[in-house]
Amino acid sequence: MSAPPWLSVNERLDVSREVADALRDGRPVVALESTLISHGLPYPQNLEVAAASETAVREAGAVPATVAVHDGRLRIGLDGEALETLAAAPAGSVRKAARPTLAIALAEAGWAGTTVSATMIAAHAAGIRVFATGGIGGVHRGAIGVPGSADPPTLDVSSDLQELARTPMAVVCAGPKAILDVPLTLEYLETRGVPVVAIGQAEVPGFYARSSGVAAPIAVDDVEAAARTAAVHLGLGLGGAILLCTPVPEAAALPEDVARDAVEQAIAEAEAAQIRGPALTPWLLARIATLTEGAAVRANTALIVNDARVAGEVAARLAQR
Repeated sequence: MSAPPWLSVNERLDVSREVADALRDGRPVVALESTLISHGLPYPQNLEVAAASETAVREAGAVPATVAVHDGRLRIGLDGEALETLAAAPAGSVRKAARPTLAIALAEAGWAGTTVSATMIAAHAAGIRVFATGGIGGVHRGAIGVPGSADPPTLDVSSDLQELARTPMAVVCAGPKAILDVPLTLEYLETRGVPVVAIGQAEVPGFYARSSGVAAPIAVDDVEAAARTAAVHLGLGLGGAILLCTPVPEAAALPEDVARDAVEQAIAEAEAAQIRGPALTPWLLARIATLTEGAAVRANTALIVNDARVAGEVAARLAQR
């Protein structure tokens, strides 16, 4: 049965014993989203990547806490049976929960995968300070209009950016998704006071590629420096997140020109087919996978696991402090 409708976020938390014990003892915990399981990858690849991400967090010295919605509750830390159930659920049977749709997901019975924003809400309520995701959402191309085009601005901006501006966490990712307007996404984050830090390089990672060609607002040498910066930011109590960007592992990365050409072709095809709104991102990602003959999927899975590992290292260092 679903939970009573009047409960707050904190009253809806179901924290696993392992995660609760780690938080009580001051040990490092890393939150992981679940939409990559429910919506991002097919079965059984979704389950394999979820398990590999949790293993990477553990090997870095932290406790993984995959987050999802189930029967009106926010589950923090899924066991193997729950991961299997979520991964193997029939297509269309699992909702996608973000801040704008979290109430809808919680009002219904069944499962919902949590996006960046919903995962941050739940993880912060549970007392988790570090979150790993693949790539953040952001400002879509055409959101403020296209010069020379008669089409009006779409104003398509992900709720991820608002969540990063309001919820204090260290968020580890491989940069904004490559389909986005990366410079405008960075401008939006700067306006909202979210530090964007590239780890080990001077440019923002390019999601599928190691570089986006866009200079990082802040660059640090290594994970130790990133954790130190995150500790200061969170200690200031400014109320927002810090975004720590680490590139996709070199062995799985697409060359920058290959990634760029695939993204541009997919976006052009989507515009010609007038694909817009919530359907746009999954359509583009699927098309890019086809155009790169699966190389984009291999890069995506590699960066997800790597982000989890780096987040575990950051969480372990924050716990030491």
